[in-house]
Formats: sequence, structure tokens, C-alpha cells
Amino acid sequence: MHSIEAYQKSFLSYLEDFAVSKDPKNLYDPINYILKLGGKRLRPVLTLMTADIFGNKSKEAMNAALSVEVFHNFSLIHDDIMDDAPLRRGKETVHEKWDLNTGILSGDAMLILAYQLFENYEPSTFQTLAKLFSKTALEVCEGQQYDIDFETRNNVTISEYLKMIEYKTAVLVGAAMKMGAIVANASEEDQNSIYDFGRYLGIAFQLQDDYLDAFGNPETFGKQVGGDILENKKTYLYLKTLEMGSKDEKSDLLVLMSDSSISDLEKVKKVKSLFNTSGASDAAQLAVKDYTEKAFGVLGKLNISEDKKQVLKLFGNQLMNRRV
Repeated sequence: MHSIEAYQKSFLSYLEDFAVSKDPKNLYDPINYILKLGGKRLRPVLTLMTADIFGNKSKEAMNAALSVEVFHNFSLIHDDIMDDAPLRRGKETVHEKWDLNTGILSGDAMLILAYQLFENYEPSTFQTLAKLFSKTALEVCEGQQYDIDFETRNNVTISEYLKMIEYKTAVLVGAAMKMGAIVANASEEDQNSIYDFGRYLGIAFQLQDDYLDAFGNPETFGKQVGGDILENKKTYLYLKTLEMGSKDEKSDLLVLMSDSSISDLEKVKKVKSLFNTSGASDAAQLAVKDYTEKAFGVLGKLNISEDKKQVLKLFGNQLMNRRV
């Protein structure tokens, strides 16, 4: 077992060698660009860590880890197009730096490249990885569609929101871990259990992201605090305020979210106050804790040493308590 930093370092070295330098450059340069924009590299690190947990196979899992990262960044290119986002990790988005058609086509190419990486495995492993990948990729698309649908709906429920973030975010975290287990030839039972561990952690991760978007430190969070509020997103905090708030608090929230005359600063300040007074902010933190505990509950099913279970638990606690 290595530290998270060690996994990140070895993965980044492998990613560097993956750089695609061939023609047409306007297809491949955007791919190299998005892959080198940075980020936490959470998913590939989980693939490598899991491969070591079940069989010291992180080197063999590099292509699976890279496939997960290439797919994740493909989805970001297309998400940014759908959101008309100008920036990604503080840099120009692909469709802004090049153009819309290039963003669509380079994204499509990345999806194909992600599949091709499985060809480095022997047939039975290839088949298992590709089957999981196809299922996960389709669920991510479903999650994205739910997210789009919610923008024009005023009756989104908490359970619907949780399903959306499970599909849009959490299933890929679960799949990243299961891929590591597949490469390490873990039992099917352990593969499924580590998938559930990752899926629960992925939901906790997204809920924490929702919370930090409103209450994080802008210097450490790396994004504009209050961005979800300004975009009128129906986050867990928003939905919990409508569920738990008083009649006045619910009314105030709906008015604030549709008020275009108020300044951005004032809107963020007032909405955050409603998140606090309604109890929604506490509920969000409790939900993060609950899903992290659900992940920890899976650890008892895994056929690994207690030391390795503690490594997974430490990782989960770091995610739950993160501020970035």
C-alpha cells in the first residue's frame, strides 16, 4: 500500500506518457489539454489503491485507472458545453478555447480512447471491465439528464436528487474501485462490496461538495463560493430548506431564487442564512456523515486485513472532513 500522494504521482507520470501527439491536432490537442488541467485525480487513485488492497496490482491497474480518468474528463467537456461554462479549474473550457464542434468531437474521441485502454487486458478481464464501464457510462448519462430535467421542475424531491447524484457522480467512484478489484482478481463478492463502498462515498463526496459550494472557504475550495445559489440549482441544501423551513423561510427562498434585481453578494448571503436557520446546513452535514458511515458498514463484508480496512476508513474520513 502507498500513500494517496504516491498513487497520484505514479498516475500522473503514466498520464504524461499517454499524451496523444498525432494528426489531426485539432482533435487530439484538446484531449491533451483537458487531461492536463489538473484536478484531484480521485477516481484513478481509487482504482490503483483498490488493486493494491486486493492483490498488490496497482501497476497492472494503470490502464483501467487511466480509462476512468479519460472518461471522467470526456464527461466534463460535454458538461461544460451543456452548461455553456467559460472556465474549468480556472482555465478556459475546451469549447471556449477551440470551438463547440471541436469540443463535441474531441469528447467523442475520448470516450473511444477510454474503451481502447481495456484492450491491454486479457480477454476475460477486458470483458468484465468493458461490461462494467458500459453500465456506468450509461448511468452517468442518465444522471446528467436528471440534472437537466431538474432545472425546469419545481417539484424535485430529496430522493430524486439523491438518485441524480448517485448516477451522475457516485457510480463512477464505485466503478473506479471495482475496476481495481477486477484487475486484482478479487472475488465477485468483494468486487460488489467495494463497488458499494465507493458508491456510498461518492454520494457523501457530492453532498459535501454541495455544502462547500455554499459554506466553503473560497481560498481552499477552488471555486466561487455560492455558485450553485447564483445558478439557482436545486441542491440538497435548497431542497432541505423547502422541506424543513418555516412557511416564511420557504417563501423567502423561492422569492430570492427568482429575484434578478438583488446583487449576487446579497443573494448568496441571504440564501445561506436561510440554509442555516431552516436547519438545512446541519442536515446536509448529517447526510454526509450518514453516507460515509454506510460506506464504512460495507467494510465488514470485505475479505481483507484489518489494516487495509483502516486505510479505506482513513480515506473516507478524509473525504468527509475535506474543505477543498
